[in-house]
Amino acid sequence: MRRTRRGLLPAVLLLACGGLAAATLAQRVEAVLAALPVAHGAFWGIQAVDLASGKTLYELNPNHFFVPASNTKLFTTALALTALGPDAVFHTRVLADDRPDADGVLAGSLYLVGGGDPSIDIADLADQVADQGVRRVTGLVVGVDPWVWQPYAEGWALEDPNTRDGAAVSALSFHGNLQTLTVRPGAAVDALATVLSDPPIEYFRIVNHVRSVAADGERSIHVDRLPGDRTLRIWGTVPLRSRGEDVAVGVDDPALFAALALRRALGERGIAVEGGAGPHHLFPEDVADLKRAKAPAETGGVELARSESAPLVECLRVVDKTSQNLHAEMMLRAVGRARRNVGSREAGLEEMKTFLAEAGVSAGSYNLVDASGLTRIDLVTPAGVVRLLRHMYASEAWPNFLSLLAVGGKDGTLKGRFTGAAQTGRVHAKTGSLAHVSALSGYALRPNKTWVAFSILVNNYNGQPAEIRRAIDRVCALIME
Repeated sequence: MRRTRRGLLPAVLLLACGGLAAATLAQRVEAVLAALPVAHGAFWGIQAVDLASGKTLYELNPNHFFVPASNTKLFTTALALTALGPDAVFHTRVLADDRPDADGVLAGSLYLVGGGDPSIDIADLADQVADQGVRRVTGLVVGVDPWVWQPYAEGWALEDPNTRDGAAVSALSFHGNLQTLTVRPGAAVDALATVLSDPPIEYFRIVNHVRSVAADGERSIHVDRLPGDRTLRIWGTVPLRSRGEDVAVGVDDPALFAALALRRALGERGIAVEGGAGPHHLFPEDVADLKRAKAPAETGGVELARSESAPLVECLRVVDKTSQNLHAEMMLRAVGRARRNVGSREAGLEEMKTFLAEAGVSAGSYNLVDASGLTRIDLVTPAGVVRLLRHMYASEAWPNFLSLLAVGGKDGTLKGRFTGAAQTGRVHAKTGSLAHVSALSGYALRPNKTWVAFSILVNNYNGQPAEIRRAIDRVCALIME
């Protein structure tokens, strides 16, 4: 375990000689880290501050940089909550050039215009279009993404876009911008498996080479897609009489995906669309300044349908409690759109800099390039994280911000952690995980009913993730005492 403090051995000796009651918090933490093999060789950063007194209870490498993984979402959700307010909502609209004629014929195309709702209800929009008397559309269904077309953030890995974690970012978000492939065994050994898509949209071209094997055989299913190609290659084996496997694959053009979904939903309601479906994007080269723009003109047309998202605070709870990457990225761009008139990553990050300066977070204590923490280019210090947490604690947004976080032993990514009777409900925090990275930052309620803001960041560990999480939880439990 690399560190910049000395004194582990005396702490261990003190505890070994029965000095637990007399040991300081620092000695207890350092003894725990020294006793756990998984902690050795890893780089630990810790800071814990009593929020009532402002006293630092313990720190280890507080000003060193760490890859934060999904602890980045603390910054994103604090920014969105402060900049947009808890009751903000996002609208999705369906527009046309004109109203349908007396026979229900709509001349021209339908435009599905995104507004940042992370969970568009396509069925509801299709119902509204049908209620307007539309029976036939002579043109296309066009998915309009008014944000700058930047589907992936800097530093994401090549394989990320194929996964749930790296789904493409857009102002249009339907079904998490994912298509789920359900792979089930065929009728006999060596028969091709059955592959179904949810939603049942012909977005990918699927090349299926999954074979059925005996019931006691191995289930091993692999999915691959080359960048820029919509051909999915699926291969492997699935045992007979097994439930098979569900595999979620990120779509690379959410505007097209949503348009295809709306076209299908209209067809299910008896509305014929003579054209196909297509996307409309605002490309970076079409924007004079990605950091700020004049107020954009409202997309014109006759509104046939409109849906409204859940209030922002509910959207942010999904981000933090379940660690939803796509929604986090959308929130950053939504802030850029609302405050700087351009839905770009750059505009959102500029607002982040302004917000963190107002929060007292030093510019030298972070380097953020995405909103979710999926990139390995993000860097923060434990002291910077705690400074943010202290600011939110002292702000009017504190009750709402606290409600965003997973609660130990109760919900979200902490449902299975801190489950002991003495710990359940006392840790409100954000988890973080990448290969060789684990993090936990948030608030802990001590027995005397005072709150502690803490950040525990671990980089470069080389053990099992569950083992490092247990080590982190033991440190957190000591901070709570």
